[in-house]
Amino acid sequence: MEPRLNLHASPVAAKFAKHIVAAGRVLADSTLPLATQELVKLRASQINGCGFCTDMHTKDAAHAGESSVRLNLVAAWREATVFTDAERAALELTEQGTRIADAAGGVTDEAWENAAKHYDEEQLAALVCTIALINAFNRGNVIVQQPAGDYQPGQFA
Repeated sequence: MEPRLNLHASPVAAKFAKHIVAAGRVLADSTLPLATQELVKLRASQINGCGFCTDMHTKDAAHAGESSVRLNLVAAWREATVFTDAERAALELTEQGTRIADAAGGVTDEAWENAAKHYDEEQLAALVCTIALINAFNRGNVIVQQPAGDYQPGQFA
């Protein structure tokens, strides 16, 4: 599949990508655990149907040492016993923050309070920003139909 638009050839898209990738680097340096960040990125990408990002974050997480069992169970995290309570809270916040249009009330107070039990203020800020950033990446990739399957870990480092 060829993308509809070559984002690398567009000066506007290239400049935008430079800034959005820089935002991702800020989050990678935060105190929010990297494993949690990858689980969040993977779950949002699954929900949004972004094959490119699902492929990327599965590979990045595996490259960082995440187990195949946990990666295979992200989509069924509610029924899985392999995630910590903190990760489960992050995944719930991710789902509600990604499916805003599906829920008239947006993110529930219960989901927020549960996440706040496990993460300090800076980690919550990083979690919210990670959810927002991956949703932006997903939407851009889905709109231009960025193909999945060719990503190699460290490709965008």
